[in-house]
Amino acid sequence: MEINEGGCLCGAVRFKTRGKLRELIFCHCSQCRKQTGLYYAATNVLDREMEVEGVENVTWYRSSDEARRGFCRHCGSALFWKADGLDYTSILAGTFDGSVALEPGYHIFCADKGHYYDIGDDLPRFAGSRP
Repeated sequence: MEINEGGCLCGAVRFKTRGKLRELIFCHCSQCRKQTGLYYAATNVLDREMEVEGVENVTWYRSSDEARRGFCRHCGSALFWKADGLDYTSILAGTFDGSVALEPGYHIFCADKGHYYDIGDDLPRFAGSRP
């Protein structure tokens, strides 16, 4: 079974995942850009296959009517994205320790992309969410 670990910048939040991680989705929406300074690169895992240590240090921000974003209340590291009613959590790729076998998948919300960068690969692109 594939096991991966990661956490925030200060170490107050640590997580461990068990099982296969989804391919990376690159989200270019304005919310993701405002939270991280560029765009999200995130995978996800079923909730039952993730353990979080220091969960009391995760602050959840309701960023829309459908989802919330989890970050470390101490160092501000963006960690998670969670849609209401779903049984999985998205995890930002950069929060994993070391080398993790993550495959690039596709880009979403490209119509909302910042004008100051280009998407320089041949992955599928969607104007909004994936259809």
